[in-house]
Amino acid sequence: MEEWVGQQWHRFIHRAASRQHAHAAVQLPEVQRAIGMLFRAAGGAHGVRLAPATDTRSGGPRDWLQRIAGSGTHAATGRLETEALSLPPTVAVFDDVALNRALYLWLAAQGACIEATGDWLGDNVRASAQVLRTFPGLAARHAGLLSAQLGLRPDPARLKGAAAAAERMVQRALQGVLPAVACGLQPQDVAPVWLWLDAGGEPAVAVARPDGEQTPGEARKPAASDARRRRAQAVTDERDKAPLMMFFRAESILSWGEFVKVNRASDDDPDDNAAGVANDMDVLAIAPDGQSTAARVKFDLDLPSAAADDRPLGPGIRLPEWDFRRNALLPEHCALQTLVATPAEPYVPPTALRTTARRVRRRLEVLRAGSGRQRAQPEGDEIDLDAWVRHRVDAAGAPHSESPAVFTRRVRTERSLATLLLADLSLSTDAYATQTARVIDVIRDALYVFGEALSASGDPFEMLGFSSVRRQNVRIQHLKGFDEPWNAAVRDRVGAIKPGYYTRMGAAIRLATLRLGKRPERQRLMLILTDGKPNDLDVYEGRYGLEDTRHAVQAARQAGLIPFCITIDESAHDYLPMLFGQQGYALVHRPQDLVDRLTRVYTGFMRQSAC
Repeated sequence: MEEWVGQQWHRFIHRAASRQHAHAAVQLPEVQRAIGMLFRAAGGAHGVRLAPATDTRSGGPRDWLQRIAGSGTHAATGRLETEALSLPPTVAVFDDVALNRALYLWLAAQGACIEATGDWLGDNVRASAQVLRTFPGLAARHAGLLSAQLGLRPDPARLKGAAAAAERMVQRALQGVLPAVACGLQPQDVAPVWLWLDAGGEPAVAVARPDGEQTPGEARKPAASDARRRRAQAVTDERDKAPLMMFFRAESILSWGEFVKVNRASDDDPDDNAAGVANDMDVLAIAPDGQSTAARVKFDLDLPSAAADDRPLGPGIRLPEWDFRRNALLPEHCALQTLVATPAEPYVPPTALRTTARRVRRRLEVLRAGSGRQRAQPEGDEIDLDAWVRHRVDAAGAPHSESPAVFTRRVRTERSLATLLLADLSLSTDAYATQTARVIDVIRDALYVFGEALSASGDPFEMLGFSSVRRQNVRIQHLKGFDEPWNAAVRDRVGAIKPGYYTRMGAAIRLATLRLGKRPERQRLMLILTDGKPNDLDVYEGRYGLEDTRHAVQAARQAGLIPFCITIDESAHDYLPMLFGQQGYALVHRPQDLVDRLTRVYTGFMRQSAC
């Protein structure tokens, strides 16, 4: 009973102390697509992703209800980092849904225009002026937001000392009046300024583990409870360097208890309260203790010996890589080696898969001998209504033509299409896509059906797999070349594919661009099959890998190629539009539908390539 009364009191006092307007709340997922488009249209970096922000400490006065409830000390405000633009997961600041939605749009534009110099006030004032110059249509919305924001600010006359001076400075800055000099004011010194972003301070970090400790599976989609962007700092645990040091002062007990070594790398027991504890902390201190499961993971990632490895084809090549931090293409930065597997036994596909392959093969055989129609011909078998209307309009007042071009004629079509299929063979494909099949099995089935179908279409095609272990070892698995026939040896190679290492996608796309660039066909299609975003052990993680892949895709388009990505990653909408464009990728929600989706995509390109 006592616990129940406490829970009811907690709900009541927090609801009474809340200054949010729940009836006018707008959720971040509702406007994520719109603010993403606005952010990039305003000049925001393409590799910066949108993420929900977590609560951070804020200043400002609190009323007596907030003091009783212990609330009003933290708020989820906007923050811009190198990797992400973190916005409040819910905006219920104003008593108007339109204003709350407009706040999201304003923060997106503000994030695209802000330039961090360490002066929080000055940076935001200059960014606001730049937004209004870039998007004059936002002026009316900004005026409404500014009026509502000033109405929420505390009255400086009721504050004292430095707090009053800081609040006056913030309110003048909101109205566009810059301080004469940088004041050093920080977001946590005043009440939340909802129209501004925090673009300074230490970014959230991902602390690297010892060599060989990180696994490719960690680069995949995080758990739902980890979606919020939290501040973190890398620290060093130096307690073991002084084992005889003892805490003897009573005031040190709290500090001792705040830092407890917990080896999460080998702790498989779920902690349901971990996310709540993380939300209560302003900054997460992360210190690797060197006592995790590095040996086991390193054994899993050790490269095979020369005798057990796949046979290399040629000496290998070196390709460049795009470094967005330097805004430069690093020449000969990645070393690629093409390998070919020696299958241990012949590949025998299941009966159901062979049936699917025959069905898809018949479908493409029909398109191979397809026909089309030429319009606006002087003779033919049917009337072209559009051409007839144009002829009647153009012929008004003109001499009558004895053979007007108003017919359609059926003609035989021929295609000029070359296709290269890149398959992601990273270690994450070893995970189970369904209860009975791994991702690598689904990719193998798709490659087999794709090969069977394209061998019937008569169009030239090539198949490659890729994985990597840092930039010095990008492994390209040769499955089928353009000049090779689809035969038993090729099918055995497809059947022998296995999960590799990491996903350095930019290097694989550049190699495919070189290979397709040598083809004489009029249309050249690059299909990429993957199950996640680009990543590797070194810096090729997060924005770096996304920016390099985007640069490689743009270079492929400039070379006249058509890159298209097919993925089974449920979070693909967060990053694939930035890499391939809104129409340059397809998301397969069920892995078992990968074969049909791949066939539909290729069939569409076949029809477009007919002349």
